[in-house]
Amino acid sequence: MILLPGLLFILWGGAARCLGEDGGFTFDGDLRHFAVTTNTVYIATEEKLYQLNHDLTLVHSLTLRGILKGGNQQPDDVSFYRVSETASWNATFRVNVLLPFVENDTLISCGVIDKECGYCEVLDLKNISNLVHRESIQVGPLRSSNASVAVLVNLKKNPTQDTYILTGVQQHQHNTEQSSCTSNIQTVNLQNTVEKQAGGIFSLSDDQLTPSIRSKGDVEFVDGFQISSTMYLLSNVLSAAKSSNVRLIWLEGKTSKTQTYRSLRGATLSVSEAGGEGNRLLASSVIPGGPSVLWSGVFSVDGGQSNTELLVFDISPDLTGEDDSDPDFCSVCPEKTSVTKPKTLKPKAVLFRQNYMTSVLAVRQKAWMVFFIGTGDGQLIKLAVDKDYHTACPMVLYRANDDRQVFPKILLDPVDHKHVYVPFQNQMKRVPVSKCSMYTNVQECWSAQDPHCVWCGSKSRCTFEDDCTDSDWVSIPDDHQHKIVSYKVEKEPTGQIKLNIQTHLTVGQSALSRFACQFSASSSELCSRSGPPPLFPQCTCIFSDSRLPAGGLGVSVRIRVGKTHFLEQLTLTNCSNIRGPPSSVLCQQCIRAGCGWSKNSCSWANQGVINDSVCQTMESGMNFSRPVISSITPSVVSFYGRNHAVLSGQNLRDVTRVRMTVDTDCTPQESPVWNNTGVNLTFHIPRTDGKGVVKVCALLPDGGCHGNTKITYKSSPSCTKIVPSSSWVSGKREITLMGSHLDFVEGVTHSHAPQRVRPPGSSSYQNLTYDTPAAENSQRTFTSTVFLRVANETLSCSDKITYYPDPEFTGFTSTRIGDDVRITIEKKADKLDMTEAELSVWGDQEGKQYPCIMKSKKTTNEIEHFFCEIKNTSSAEFQHLMIMYGEKTVRLEPPSSSQVPLILCILLIPCVIVVLVIICRWLKKRR
Repeated sequence: MILLPGLLFILWGGAARCLGEDGGFTFDGDLRHFAVTTNTVYIATEEKLYQLNHDLTLVHSLTLRGILKGGNQQPDDVSFYRVSETASWNATFRVNVLLPFVENDTLISCGVIDKECGYCEVLDLKNISNLVHRESIQVGPLRSSNASVAVLVNLKKNPTQDTYILTGVQQHQHNTEQSSCTSNIQTVNLQNTVEKQAGGIFSLSDDQLTPSIRSKGDVEFVDGFQISSTMYLLSNVLSAAKSSNVRLIWLEGKTSKTQTYRSLRGATLSVSEAGGEGNRLLASSVIPGGPSVLWSGVFSVDGGQSNTELLVFDISPDLTGEDDSDPDFCSVCPEKTSVTKPKTLKPKAVLFRQNYMTSVLAVRQKAWMVFFIGTGDGQLIKLAVDKDYHTACPMVLYRANDDRQVFPKILLDPVDHKHVYVPFQNQMKRVPVSKCSMYTNVQECWSAQDPHCVWCGSKSRCTFEDDCTDSDWVSIPDDHQHKIVSYKVEKEPTGQIKLNIQTHLTVGQSALSRFACQFSASSSELCSRSGPPPLFPQCTCIFSDSRLPAGGLGVSVRIRVGKTHFLEQLTLTNCSNIRGPPSSVLCQQCIRAGCGWSKNSCSWANQGVINDSVCQTMESGMNFSRPVISSITPSVVSFYGRNHAVLSGQNLRDVTRVRMTVDTDCTPQESPVWNNTGVNLTFHIPRTDGKGVVKVCALLPDGGCHGNTKITYKSSPSCTKIVPSSSWVSGKREITLMGSHLDFVEGVTHSHAPQRVRPPGSSSYQNLTYDTPAAENSQRTFTSTVFLRVANETLSCSDKITYYPDPEFTGFTSTRIGDDVRITIEKKADKLDMTEAELSVWGDQEGKQYPCIMKSKKTTNEIEHFFCEIKNTSSAEFQHLMIMYGEKTVRLEPPSSSQVPLILCILLIPCVIVVLVIICRWLKKRR
């Protein structure tokens, strides 16, 4: 290998890239690929290759522009040399494969030179400015595509292992890649990584053969990885019937490339009951840990990009079937004729439904699986899932104000494991995996249901576990629970009443040894001394008295876990005394009292069901008309919500609140209602942390919620341009704002008049019109910031508006043209850029007004002329004009007859001066 340090130009800094204050790095050009090693992030864009520290501070950057040099200038026989950004260049290296080879201290970058020939560079992993090797050869696809994959894999070699590049290259039978360069690249390939391997670096050969795997149809690869000795490739395959199937193929890492290819076996992922045809895999992530290979995928369930689901599969390799007999892929294609139907894998769980999911990363945190999900509208969502696939409420870790798409790959920071790298089109974000510090007490910390967070008793704050150094902490349990403490009231056959307290916690070692419970009530002695001692996570009180008061017994339970304390105030009731006609209200009252529901009546907890799900199918027992929701206006809002929304339907008279819930187990949001007419009611749509769809129902006094309408939350409005960018001080000039999501704006204000909210005149996604407020008692020039009112939020526009003094009209003239009169209005030139459409003009003739139709505008020197026409008038003489702009009307008089001599005198002055000069010169010549 040739070491050529110093020949590449290192570009430090640059105007087009910066490290943002919010943990983001903005780079030149659009993102193509990125990779992460222990302490370094590598990013390939359309214009540069970057080397960053794990905190996204710049180390090195290389331009991908250069010149081609070669002996005979044949496409296969040229070399690429970088040049500085200011030098001339004739070629661009477009990176399609970016692989850090950590064991070899090299970075492999391969792609294409100007969409023509394959080209690869091997760079120093610690300093990408050092070139180790370069070669004109194809590795991976020739075209940039997110439908091809490349990954480093190991094959068994005596006595050790060898590393190779495994590539899955997108295939389209009717659009095959054409190149003037020679290449043996097929659908699935294994290529060398170092020169000492047989055939040399990047070679496809294997003992004088060039084996590979070919596809029998169109293939788009989504992901590839290796676990132990098994390689996994996931793809979308378009069959002969033009239906899409999600395919998984397994390869065993054998002692040669040929044997590895021939170990090919496959499976089809069935997403729906219909079998999975028409579904597409969009993103993929292995769930680490566990005896079986669990894997998560984002699927499009309708073939598009909007309707997406996150599913979990067990993709443990099945190596019992016949090898190399797959219907879509083959290693020995001509000779092998037998084809077997691949195994069908069904999902273990559908974890999450959310529109426009684009990427996923799965990690393990204690007993929980945690998924970081990127979306097409710029969100990073965290979803915690317990061992039984019960999901906690999703939380939004990052939310872009606009609709920037998160690219299909999210990676974990391997240094601290507390950040994830989230790629956008021209930016990389480093986002914390949790917001532990925002929770101010133990209840909030626990209720967040975040496996990364613990309540540190010694510090009295919510933090990461490794930040609580003395292991005196409490956290959520291994399974999903709704409360920190639950209780049951049981009655033994002996007649004794027993109160069981269950804490739903995971605790540190230091806290575990200091667990205690204290029961107290108004009576002198509540618990019998014969009761068992507290043993985490449970403590029990056997009542000294076997009877409970008719009005209930107030009990205080103080729980200590290390330095963390909990207080539960309970009111205990004789379960047999909770009586009434069976209803959902009575059932819920029974369960909340720590009792059990059995045979349509309330009983002791050890004699019935203690889960309130048993109450959900019961009637309320109250006589309310079932409300029906027909519409909500508006039903699409920004994530800031909307004030004064209107819900329409039938039987709404008894509705007390409007409830909004997402698909998962989240605490619903509720809004009170007013102006309830029975068919319409008004309510506020609350703000939300994320974008997406929520379900809406109408809440009745009995707790029943009816209706199944939806509200869609989208990005916030943004204003990027103001046309025109000025206003006269008297106000009411029509302004057009340009940007995105402007149809969500409820009002516009200016910084000089923040209390005067101007309603939109008209609005759409990209445009909004409104009239400017006046600047009272001001004739000076000043700038004012424009703000958008969205629910209870105020958002500023990026541009400002400038106020100038009102326009000054100086006179007019009239000229007859046939039956019409042409009016010419003069105005002093200014910076308002007033148009003829902003003027309304009438001519006054003996008290009668004639509308003047505006035609055009012309500017000469320091005067602006506006032209309008009055149709079918008998006289061309008008006493005055009435000119209206905004809400202001001015009266414009014609030049009076007394002014004519003065005007003539002024006009004659230049003539007199010229005549005098001529006479003086004539007299000088005569002398």
